[in-house]
Order: sequence, then structure tokens, then C-alpha cells
Amino acid sequence: MAAGLKSSTIELLKRFNQAFPKFYEQFVSSEIQLQNLRLAYRLYKTQRAVIEIKPEGSKSALHFAYRNQSFLLSDIFGVLAAYGLTIHSLSLYGQIKAPMLVFIKLVVSRGNKALSSKIADNVCRAVREALAGHFEVEEMLAVEFNLDAGLEQVETEFYVDPVFHLPALLIEADNQPGLFYKVMYAIWQEDLLVVNANLLVWRGRTRLILYLLGPNESLIPEYLGQKIAESVRLRLMGE
Repeated sequence: MAAGLKSSTIELLKRFNQAFPKFYEQFVSSEIQLQNLRLAYRLYKTQRAVIEIKPEGSKSALHFAYRNQSFLLSDIFGVLAAYGLTIHSLSLYGQIKAPMLVFIKLVVSRGNKALSSKIADNVCRAVREALAGHFEVEEMLAVEFNLDAGLEQVETEFYVDPVFHLPALLIEADNQPGLFYKVMYAIWQEDLLVVNANLLVWRGRTRLILYLLGPNESLIPEYLGQKIAESVRLRLMGE
């Protein structure tokens, strides 16, 4: 726990952390835990999704907090694809108990540079409009990408993580425009809720490990997980 905190803040943080998977308090830094608590407080006060983009070195960091829903990531990554942004890293922490909030940090760039203030404002506005159903992500993307084209060299694997004790879906595919949107759209179609994520981009390949809950925030049994992995693979290959 971070040093120098008031005892009341520490107690509040402990209660807040109880809604996350058990690994959260052990493996997530105190700094990130506190940042997520502050984002949750802003969300509580405003009753609106927290969406902001700030410079971070030579790139930009998008911070997002809201109630977790299966369509969220499809909308967010769809907007990023529509604006031609490159995703460099992804941090995602979702609660598995009420109020089921999710906290996301994405490091992005455009042309390998940080976003201008105007583009950052436009991206934030587009994400908010997408969540409200006023921004048709798929229609905008269809102008830029062939959404029916399948991804290349797709591999999927389902397993129950022995450390996190959560169902996990590994997805690996060749890099191509719109990849993240297509992955998250497939997850939405399966009605899955992402509560943690790891991203690795290496030698032209993208590997995502998504820790999941099933429909109605349920755990996913092994036999169903294998079917989901195959269904997601076929969706991503356009079959």
C-alpha cells in the first residue's frame, strides 16, 4: 500500500479493491489502484464516462472509466481505428463484483507522434458519441476498411489462468488495419466481458490475452470456452 496515505483513504481503497479479481491487489501497483479509485470517484460524481487523452512522452495516453459492458471495447477500438491511431500498449482492469466498473489506459499515436489537442478532443467526443449510440462506428469504418475481410494466420486458445483464476482467451494474428476492432467486435458478438488484458506486438504479430466473464457475468466452463475460442477464430477469419 502506498506510504503517506490517510488511514481513511487506505480503508476506502481496500473496500474498492474487493470488487476486482483477487490478483488485482497483489499484482497491480498502488499508484494504479489509487488512480482507478480517483477515476471511480469522478465517475460517481458526474455519472458520465471518464474519457480523456493526455500527452505521455512522444505519444498520448487515453484514460477511460465506465460501467463495463460487452460492447464498450468494440466502440472504443472502432473509434481509434477510424482516426487511424496506432495502439502501443493496453492496460485494462475490470471489476467482477458490483458496480462492475472498468478502467482502461491505452497508449496511442498518430504517425508515430502524440495527438494534437484538436484530434484528442475529437477522439474523446467520438468515443462518447459512440457509447451514446449517436456515432455509427461500423458505418464509418466501412469507408476505410473491408470489414468482411478475415484476419490472417489467426490462432485462438481458451484456458483457465492458474494465477489469476479467471477464464482466458488467447488471440494471435498477423498485424493489419482494424485488427483490434475486429477482435473486440467478435468478443462483443459472443457476449463476453473483458476484465483484464495483456497485449504483445512483435515481428508483425499481435498477441492478446483477454481475461473474461461469460454472459450475465458468469464464469466460463472449459467445454464452453473451447467452443468460444473456435467461434471467435472463425469470426476473425471471416468464415
